[in-house]
Amino acid sequence: MALKPRPSSSHLGDDVGLTDATLLAMYATVALARAIDERMWVLNRAGRVPFVISGQGHEGAQVGIVAALRAGFDWMVPFYRSVAAVLAFGMTPRDIMLAQYAKAIDPSSGGRQMPGHYGAARHNILSTSSPVGTQILHAVGIALAANVRRTGQVAITFMGEGASNQGDVHEGLNFAAIHRLPMILVIENNGYAISVPAAMECAVEDVAIRASGYGIPGVVVDGADVLGCYRAAREAVERARAGLGPTFIEAKVTRLTGHSSDDQQTKYRSADELEHGRGRDPLPRFRDVLRQAGVLDEATEAEISAANRRAVEDATEFAEAQADPTVETAEWYVYAEDRPEAGSAAVLSSAGAPGSDPAGGSVPFDGQSEL
Repeated sequence: MALKPRPSSSHLGDDVGLTDATLLAMYATVALARAIDERMWVLNRAGRVPFVISGQGHEGAQVGIVAALRAGFDWMVPFYRSVAAVLAFGMTPRDIMLAQYAKAIDPSSGGRQMPGHYGAARHNILSTSSPVGTQILHAVGIALAANVRRTGQVAITFMGEGASNQGDVHEGLNFAAIHRLPMILVIENNGYAISVPAAMECAVEDVAIRASGYGIPGVVVDGADVLGCYRAAREAVERARAGLGPTFIEAKVTRLTGHSSDDQQTKYRSADELEHGRGRDPLPRFRDVLRQAGVLDEATEAEISAANRRAVEDATEFAEAQADPTVETAEWYVYAEDRPEAGSAAVLSSAGAPGSDPAGGSVPFDGQSEL
């Protein structure tokens, strides 16, 4: 959607090199991620999708950070709350809903992963496994390959503060720091690892302080400050491309929902704490920043809201209409074999269903990806 800013320049993004049009596009992505997330919860409660793990409250940090990367060139290894991040990197609402419904043309895994394991080969987004923290090893491997091949690409990965306590994270950061790899680790610290508060997970208030042990920068940023997140990421990307090595970014965010659709956070979080968390919601904060700067007016906001509603409706209807994976294809894409792409006419015909063109940016999972 092409958004036209108001004729007068706001100068809001001048210090970070962002135009008003880019700021509006970033806001539209934050709002779109929220709208998709809210729809996923409705579908779950209606019994139409089995599981939701939410990114509400994390969207501002994700969009601000991803804006500093080159979509389609750099690499991303997301985590289960990365709805906004993968949208900002090129995935579509249809792609997200196909993953929720686990359809045969789901680009993340061909319907083979549970919801939240986002990936798309065409966008350089690597789908991850369920154990938390393992994705840093994948990102380090991608960064190593980029370094060896001198491609100039940067690999970024995301996880929560709970996952940052895993041994994989130490191994990944140590290796990346030693070899000065073009990698960025983003910790989205929402204060909870499921129901365990941060004070019982970590001995330090800011997990980014651990970066000093690897001889790399550790940056703490307000995750509700979209432009602050962009600034931190831009510096990290510049370092990475210059061959100066990885950066550890900790974004302090809020978790507006339970850990997942199977969690009831009111059992372990007080009403006052939940209310305080809602006051740190990045969506209205970013909206207010843009309004005060004259970038966003009522007409443009209404246009964005209407476009997002249409996108969510389209994605839901499209995903529900697609064929499920078939039993005959269950063992496909485990090993390197000559197989048709998931979602191709050959795959869908094996289920007795007509072929379907995944329009709107969805691309069938191809089982493999190359750097």
